[in-house]
Amino acid sequence: MYKFIRFFLFLFNPELAHHISMKGLKFACFCGLLKNKIPSSPTTVMGLTFPNRVGLAAGLDKNAEYIIPLSKLGFGFIEVGTVTPKSQPGNNKPRSFRLINEEGIINRFGFNNVGIDQFIKNIKKAKFNGVLGINIGKNFDTPINKAVEDYLICFRKAYRYAGYIAINISSPNTKNLRNLQSNKYLEILLKALKSEQKILHKKFKKLVPFVVKVSPDNSNKQLDSIAKLLLKYKVDGVIATNTTTDRKGITSSRYSGEEGGLSGAPLNKKSTNVIKYLNKILKGKIPIIGVGGIMTAEDGVEKIKNGASLIQIYSGLIYKGHRLVNELCKATW
Repeated sequence: MYKFIRFFLFLFNPELAHHISMKGLKFACFCGLLKNKIPSSPTTVMGLTFPNRVGLAAGLDKNAEYIIPLSKLGFGFIEVGTVTPKSQPGNNKPRSFRLINEEGIINRFGFNNVGIDQFIKNIKKAKFNGVLGINIGKNFDTPINKAVEDYLICFRKAYRYAGYIAINISSPNTKNLRNLQSNKYLEILLKALKSEQKILHKKFKKLVPFVVKVSPDNSNKQLDSIAKLLLKYKVDGVIATNTTTDRKGITSSRYSGEEGGLSGAPLNKKSTNVIKYLNKILKGKIPIIGVGGIMTAEDGVEKIKNGASLIQIYSGLIYKGHRLVNELCKATW
């Protein structure tokens, strides 16, 4: 069935196809056609109990508009966003490109979203009882040296509604954002967030973990520095990885020259290598959520075997459909 649906969707440009598929999913949910139970294989990570290890990565539901329909696909957790303090349109279109032969996607959306206030209204309307990750970022026009305040605004407003909060400092599609992974800015950011987490924990009597999403394009030296700060500030988790600007393996594609982050199968090995390296230096002290190029159950197993406690998919869902979720949930870890 999904092969037929995919054939139809791939007739449209990727961004339009995304909107069609999400509206269709919402309609199917409303009609009671989505009855897929969440496969149960509970695991506890960051003090949270996940029904299973397989989650939806941020980016598919940027505005938290489709939480309930997406939760019907069997995911153990859903991550929504990236959301910023103020609404913003993102980068100019076209900004998403399919690499069908390589099973990859290049996007340069640039954090297009409705802003944190409307985003939270959408979450409250959904009344979702599962584990919800909220992915936060900075507005495109906020100077890098003032980015901390953007993250704090979103962190405070998202806190009581989140299962965990993901700090996106690694998208390649917002100018200078990746500079926040450097020692100079990362320490300031982590110190501020950790302090705020303590205040909000006391206020709401609820400890919401926060995780940092890192780039696959960091060198081992850069990962060493990042890991050192994650340990120093006792960050609750790390997501490895975001999309890559590397075009190795796709040079023959008509879209290889397009700017933006590459996801899907071409990212798989690179993200796994980052997971493996982080696992080696973190030594189990901080859990890793593995994401990047999971297109088969075997890809998911490999991420877990190399140190991930949980995994997420995005491009795999687009290319393979929800059967990939079921296959991953049935995999032997």
